[in-house]
Amino acid sequence: MKIDGRALSHEVSESIRRMAVRRVREGEAPSEVIGSYGLCRTSIYRWLRAEKSRGEGALAARKHPGPAPALTERQRKQVRKWICGRDPRQHGFDFGLWTRKIVSAMIEKKFGIGLGLTAVGELLAGLNITPQKPLRRAYERDPVAIAKWKAEDYPRLKRRAKEHGADIFFLDEAGVRSDAPLQRTWGEKGKTPEVPTSGQRQSVNAISAVNIMGAFWFAVFSGRLNATTFLEFLRSFLKTRRRPVFLVVDGHPAHRARLIADFVQSRRGRLELHFLPGYAPDLNPDEFVWNDLRQRGTTKKPLWKNESLRARVEKDLAAIKADRARIRSFFCAPSVAYTGD
Repeated sequence: MKIDGRALSHEVSESIRRMAVRRVREGEAPSEVIGSYGLCRTSIYRWLRAEKSRGEGALAARKHPGPAPALTERQRKQVRKWICGRDPRQHGFDFGLWTRKIVSAMIEKKFGIGLGLTAVGELLAGLNITPQKPLRRAYERDPVAIAKWKAEDYPRLKRRAKEHGADIFFLDEAGVRSDAPLQRTWGEKGKTPEVPTSGQRQSVNAISAVNIMGAFWFAVFSGRLNATTFLEFLRSFLKTRRRPVFLVVDGHPAHRARLIADFVQSRRGRLELHFLPGYAPDLNPDEFVWNDLRQRGTTKKPLWKNESLRARVEKDLAAIKADRARIRSFFCAPSVAYTGD
């Protein structure tokens, strides 16, 4: 019975080669030896010649090198440059997210080499490029203003706060919904898991302020934020503040309203508003309060039947308030990286 040697593992093939050559050297006929293994008659003569010319090491198993790479190392590096830090629209595509299909089209267009989707996936993995959820960045974002805030404006604000004995707080608002998309869970492959949740859609808004030393204030409300409601929140926030407050906010119309400006003036230096560069929420540590709330809130722990979203949000924010180390960590994110006041 003949055996296809290609079906044997490398280890088994090496053992057969070594035993077959040894048996021939001990006096057995090559044809009888190879016949006992059921392999091709001519194979043993190649093994004998190899062992005679290069020694016993020539019989060792060698991993097959496989097909030659479709792309050169230089081309692989070029693919990485296309993807990292850019999006397909900058290369003439009308889609803003990289896919294996677009990368394949780019390679064929630039190099004239056709690669299947599986091969493209292996290429990207070899280049240490993985699928990730991107951050949104507004076109109106001003990198110069952002760099100035980090290098000049905030350090100047810290110095002034120290001179005036003031506390710096960052303030922001956010909305929370009971039907927000759930985070991932584990389940049987091919069967989408089901998580029972309340069918009643609820939504609330929240406002909070954080300080790098771990101080935290919050309020939960319904309806939209306007100058009147923001003024009420400012008064509530300032009730427990013994030191002057330098409050850093974004450019929301309620923050810039004349009513608010007049209130700030009336505080006679006890309150100042300082505005972040436009379209730069990543500079506000209070944004990470909402990220934390979403990651640990209803997206991870859906509401029970008849449970109040407002009560849940108030409970979650209270838990944040009680954890000063958690609050201070919001100031350590790479995009923020604020140091102590």
